[in-house]
Amino acid sequence: MAITKAAPTGADSHEPRGRDPEPEKPGKPEQKAAERPGEKPGEKPGEKSADGPRESKSPLVLTMLLLLLVLLQGPIRGALSAPVMQSWMTVFVAVLVQALPFLVLGVLLSAAIAVFVPASFFARALPKRPALAVPVAGMAGAILPGCECASVPVAGALVRRGVTPAAALAFLLSAPAINPIVLTATAVAFPRNPEMVLARFVASLLVACVMGWLWQRVGRTDWLRPPERPHYEGQSKGAAFWGSVRHDVMHAGGFLVIGAMAAATLKAVAPASWLRTAADNPLVAILALAILAVLLSICSEADAFVAASLTQFSLTAKLAFLVVGPMIDLKLFAMQAGTFGRGFALRFAPATFALAIAGAVLTGAVLL
Repeated sequence: MAITKAAPTGADSHEPRGRDPEPEKPGKPEQKAAERPGEKPGEKPGEKSADGPRESKSPLVLTMLLLLLVLLQGPIRGALSAPVMQSWMTVFVAVLVQALPFLVLGVLLSAAIAVFVPASFFARALPKRPALAVPVAGMAGAILPGCECASVPVAGALVRRGVTPAAALAFLLSAPAINPIVLTATAVAFPRNPEMVLARFVASLLVACVMGWLWQRVGRTDWLRPPERPHYEGQSKGAAFWGSVRHDVMHAGGFLVIGAMAAATLKAVAPASWLRTAADNPLVAILALAILAVLLSICSEADAFVAASLTQFSLTAKLAFLVVGPMIDLKLFAMQAGTFGRGFALRFAPATFALAIAGAVLTGAVLL
């Protein structure tokens, strides 16, 4: 006859009867949610993962795009063989080839500033008063051996690190035009007019400082969107640096492509006879070359040779071309809009264009 023992009580009991329910440990709800098919920890029931649909749709979209290109390769070849499309492709590739190395240089400098340079450095390097910080930042643009594509991400990094926007914008405008590489290229392009080097330096620095002071005076914080950057807390400085580089290359590079496409389109369809007609009137010639600098979007390391080739125009008109181009063109407008916001670019670009023309005319009247 089997003897049945009484159920143990107290501390030895394995039954929850008679005891308060044990509180669930943190993390149990997430673990239970993870056990449901198709869900990840931290997701609500029925909520789809943010990266799930991307991973499932991206290969399909790429496959469909490649299939479409294969099916339409005949019409595409015919369209690309047209003279207009060949001219378009030439300008598009030329703008990208000229600008991309310096864009990468600017991205590397931007990442280095964001990761390795402490924010306190800028507080010590720049004057406390914004009115004095603007010319100092403008002169600092002389040490960056790059073009306008490099200055945009660097200026964005300066704003992120707490530099006053007026000083960062002065750097953005001066760096592409007064750095040693650009001034050397200008001297080589104008061997019989060495005064063009001084005129370009003075006019560009003057416009950059005036724009910085103007922004300090009338600019509003809601006009400029602070540049965004993903956070890399918990990562080493090396990992954070390369993560920042990848982010900025994809971000700024996309807007560079858009600007290069617009410049190539306008270059391919604009009649060459317009330039010959505009050169006959001095004022129209200055405005025409200023507009041409915006449309062509030539890298500041190469624009001096293009300006020197326009022999039918005056030196002052060529100076307007050299001052306007590094400060505002199609690709720069797209990159500035992507970095600081479209509202900023719509206000900043027209003011820069007008001041650049005025600065070139004033400087040309004195030095040329």
